[in-house]
Amino acid sequence: MTTLTHQLDRTIVIAAPPADVFRYFTDSARWAAWWGQGSTIDARPGGRVLVRYPGGNEAAGEVVEVAAPSRIVFTYGYISGKPIGPGESLVTIRLEPAAQGTRLHLVHQFAEAAVRDEHVQGWRYQLSLFANVVADERHRDAASIADAWFRTWSETDAQSRTTQLASIATGAVRMRDRFSCVEGIDELTHHIGAAHHFMPGFRLERDGDARHCQGTVIADWIAVGPEGQQRGRGTNVFTLDGEGRIESVTGFWK
Repeated sequence: MTTLTHQLDRTIVIAAPPADVFRYFTDSARWAAWWGQGSTIDARPGGRVLVRYPGGNEAAGEVVEVAAPSRIVFTYGYISGKPIGPGESLVTIRLEPAAQGTRLHLVHQFAEAAVRDEHVQGWRYQLSLFANVVADERHRDAASIADAWFRTWSETDAQSRTTQLASIATGAVRMRDRFSCVEGIDELTHHIGAAHHFMPGFRLERDGDARHCQGTVIADWIAVGPEGQQRGRGTNVFTLDGEGRIESVTGFWK
């Protein structure tokens, strides 16, 4: 290989654990979910890497090193030979645990600075797609998590509320809205209990589809009174950790 004296560095955080992220480098179906239909990877030293971009352009390379679940190295170049041919650059991807899931470090090494610069926006875009594909799979139950949260606000028994919250949220979960500024499951349990005391018989229900992006979930809701009539509506923004638990909730009343 030509001496690769120029490199592109990029770091992102993905809302999923390292083991979940690494599966996209060892499973061709997941690799294709990131890169495009027909893309494949044989995750062993000497194995072939193929990327088929949606526009029809193809890139290929060879796996140099695999150390699951933290590191993969492969060569990269375009089958057309332009701007570089197969084997004419080297990609190293490292994964490490982070507070929000996984920190991904990418280094792409080139022989020429001009070719490196052509790939800056490409990797910015492709890694953004990657973060979304991984997080979408990891948080595919995001709507169910939102529903469980709303059910918790309708639970009148304090012990049941605590148990339910512990199953969907971190111990230090934060809640913010026009009537809430609380932290921790215990405080939140009592806060919900106070809502039942002053507004007996009220319940919350999700209204429409939940929307998810990289560990953030938006869900509209309605408040229903004891007589079954709608008494309010709003939107909650949920932040999930890498394991899919609720870290924080911000509520907006309409």
